Amino acid sequence: MKYVQYINSLIKEAVKDKPNMVIFGQNIDAGSCLSGLTTGISELNKGLTINTTNSENTLVGVGFGLMLNNISSIFFMKQMDFLLLGIDQIVNTYNIIRQSNPSASFTIFPITVDSGYEGPQSSLNNFDDFCSIAGVEGYSFTNKEDTKKIISEQLVKPGFRILSTGQRLLREEMRELSIIYSDPDCKYFQYKKGDDITVVCFNQATPYGEELYKTILNHNITASLFSINSHLCADYEHIMNDIKNTRKLVIIDDSKSKNKLSDRFIINILDTCELKRKKVITRSLQENDFYPCKDTLEIDYNSVVDFMIS
Repeated sequence: MKYVQYINSLIKEAVKDKPNMVIFGQNIDAGSCLSGLTTGISELNKGLTINTTNSENTLVGVGFGLMLNNISSIFFMKQMDFLLLGIDQIVNTYNIIRQSNPSASFTIFPITVDSGYEGPQSSLNNFDDFCSIAGVEGYSFTNKEDTKKIISEQLVKPGFRILSTGQRLLREEMRELSIIYSDPDCKYFQYKKGDDITVVCFNQATPYGEELYKTILNHNITASLFSINSHLCADYEHIMNDIKNTRKLVIIDDSKSKNKLSDRFIINILDTCELKRKKVITRSLQENDFYPCKDTLEIDYNSVVDFMIS
């Protein structure tokens, strides 16, 4: 099953029994339905499903207005770049609403365009920045299990949050990973347990972590593998305990943010853990990256493992 089909099935399951739900966004019930992400939602939604114009600042305000009137809603957005137009509402309007305890939910669900060859106006991969500037919770996901838990528990939960997944993975087959530990609030997940290296993935980087984990096993050593799915800083005690055991840490972050959550994570780790080895894998942005180009992290996995065990 394609990943986009799986996410679509989870969304429909989450909204089908919710009365008075308002679901809106451009072409969510027409054309490609955001490349299949919202296909068939109107058939199950008992409230309103509305194809809107491109008026993102207004539409974010509509979502907050519905919340104030105890009506839950979801605003699906073709790409995260458009969310810039709603940042005033997300920061300033929500600062008013957050002082109360809303019983309705409002979720913005943009797609992070990370598939490459899209150009400068379709490549914003800065989820950390949105959550940081507004102080709002955001969740990204990459595989069957983390997607299932986050959508089922967060999509229509009372309050406001942003959910996003990467366009590159939507086009691929669904990835399956077994969770061996889950943070109670879905802020991070553990997939593997080992004693030699701890691998922590941020943003949409878990597939890179999977490849590194396979390479580590080929060197006859073991590793723990985590994904951090929340884009606000959290309590990472479980991960820290694993790092204190291995004392070797690899961080992979494929975001384009200059204000990375992974940087704050590293500061916390260095304050509490004595490391033998540390490797941070992030993007090194150049001017030509804003032209249509490939948009993946290039990682020499064998070199990373050789460094960690040397």
